[in-house]
Amino acid sequence: MSHPIPSEFDIIFAGGGTTACVVAGRLATYDPSLKILILEAGQHTLNKPIHVQPYQYPFHIAPASTTITFNIGNPSPHLNGRVPIVPTGRCVGGSSGVNSMVYTRAPASDYDDWGANGWESESLIPLLKKLETYQVQPDCPTHGYDGPIKVSSGGCKMGISDEFIQVGTTYHKRQYADDTDDLETCNTYSPWAKYIDGTTGRRSDAAHQYVYNQAHNPNLQVWDGKRVKRIIFDKRLTTFPNERGKRAVGIEFSSDPVSFPDADQSLSIVRASKLVVVSAGTFGSPTILERSGIGAEAILKRCGIEQLVDLPGVGENYQGRSDHNLVIVPYLAADDIVTMDAVRRGGSILQESLAQWNNNGKSLIAQNGLDSKIKWRPDDEELKAMGPAFQSRWKEFFQDRPDKAVAIFAASSGFDDVKILMAARYIPSLSRPLSTGLAPRSYTTANYYTVLLSVYPMLYPVSVGSVHIKVTGNGKEGMEFTTGFLDDPSDIVPLDFGYKKMREIFRRMPSYRGEVAAGHPDFPEGSAAACRETSGPVDVNAPDIIYTAEDDKAINQFHRDTMQTAWHSLGTCAMKSEADGGVVDTRLNVYGVSNLKVADMSIVPLNVGTNTYSTALLIGERAAMIIAEDLGINCI
Repeated sequence: MSHPIPSEFDIIFAGGGTTACVVAGRLATYDPSLKILILEAGQHTLNKPIHVQPYQYPFHIAPASTTITFNIGNPSPHLNGRVPIVPTGRCVGGSSGVNSMVYTRAPASDYDDWGANGWESESLIPLLKKLETYQVQPDCPTHGYDGPIKVSSGGCKMGISDEFIQVGTTYHKRQYADDTDDLETCNTYSPWAKYIDGTTGRRSDAAHQYVYNQAHNPNLQVWDGKRVKRIIFDKRLTTFPNERGKRAVGIEFSSDPVSFPDADQSLSIVRASKLVVVSAGTFGSPTILERSGIGAEAILKRCGIEQLVDLPGVGENYQGRSDHNLVIVPYLAADDIVTMDAVRRGGSILQESLAQWNNNGKSLIAQNGLDSKIKWRPDDEELKAMGPAFQSRWKEFFQDRPDKAVAIFAASSGFDDVKILMAARYIPSLSRPLSTGLAPRSYTTANYYTVLLSVYPMLYPVSVGSVHIKVTGNGKEGMEFTTGFLDDPSDIVPLDFGYKKMREIFRRMPSYRGEVAAGHPDFPEGSAAACRETSGPVDVNAPDIIYTAEDDKAINQFHRDTMQTAWHSLGTCAMKSEADGGVVDTRLNVYGVSNLKVADMSIVPLNVGTNTYSTALLIGERAAMIIAEDLGINCI
């Protein structure tokens, strides 16, 4: 959007990610006369192929990418001394414009667990429905059918999806369900829907669906390439002495050196007559508050910042529970299996797929390679096999909450995306060097997080971390980031078990042709678990691999060497009571000041068992209602 340079707006957003786009877009719809400004450090995404063509999502994390910020954490002994890297979106629309587009929603009880007035699931479910158009199947009572965000099955179906589900319902003895994102269904195999428009085949992101579609409204402006330094507060006397200097009236910013390296870096100020909303995400929002004098005294003092409000919760509550622990493991697949690598390597398949996509929105272009999943909970036998280290966590949190999954297991079609991730240092290199480059054949990956490619993310880890500003040795501002990944002994148990279970599932899939050994644990010589290429799968009734204590040690070491974030950071400006370390109240007001709110994933007080795009959208819808109510605007 082109824009003149006015000096004052009604509402200014510090950050232009997913939630900011939702809030700003909704408010502009409710009252088009509102003068709204979004300041975003990253660049515009409007109709750029890398943002709207789903198959391209891994390219955002290439080493030279400017659409991602690589947040570098402190080395951790629990990661074998490794430096963890947590990526976040860096563009208009934030991570909604660069993520993998998988559609998951948290169980309704996760929102009830927050204990926040107005944020109960009963109040939020109508908003979850309001924001989406669910194109997968009709007449589902917990889904919406007239919202801006489109949800579909994508432009085509990957062959390994049915294989994964078939083995899951036979060997793994779990049920099948068409929909496990109805806010309660758990522990069943299902298709995996996507934030892809089923008609156009385009990514369905917040920038295009809430902001760019209002280009006709000159009062809604987005200034890209603008780095927010701090919030400006009114220094004049007020009726109430305690409020002196604590009313937010504007933002100080400069041109962003990454987006526009040749631009003038001098500071400018733009003023807000009604409200300032900090919406810079789990890393950006707490650091903006701290640069503005809001935070713990010791942190501000060592950075030479005058304290305005003593709010020690700022930057805290980044927990292992504030992210999901992800592992990606590669497998060899039959040559006739079509994977995402076919289009990502270019050539005639890419050109044919692009032609079809431009014609009818179908083909591999409208795919992310993830078509099936299970929100997994262990049965009694699996729980016993996981050993005593996980038992107390199971009994405390999971046992009596049948809607909460321990992890998501999924199968992904392709491996080239993993090689891009390794080049960017987002995930470590393979556990052992390849003697030669990987041949251009078919691969899949197993994914598990607490994806042939095996993916297994763990959903509710326990460990705790933090995000704060610091001054580096050369006097420049940096970030003090401690992830807490795997600090708690119970966090690694589901990952260790997930590797074994996912390997058994993959060994039984018809397209299985062995393991990419360098992407698996380094098992001792002669181990029954040794990885190798093979001519086909084992029988569904074949015995499981028997792992020795040395094998278990290799798996544990592998996870500490390779476990990564699932991009699901949250919690550093938590919506809790101030006495409990909170930063904002249930109306999203920052404690100790006025006219200042935070609206993004940083407000989430407790973890959510989902890919967090759905929650970021939800927070945006709820925040828009809150702000409209505060301003006396009808938001029906």
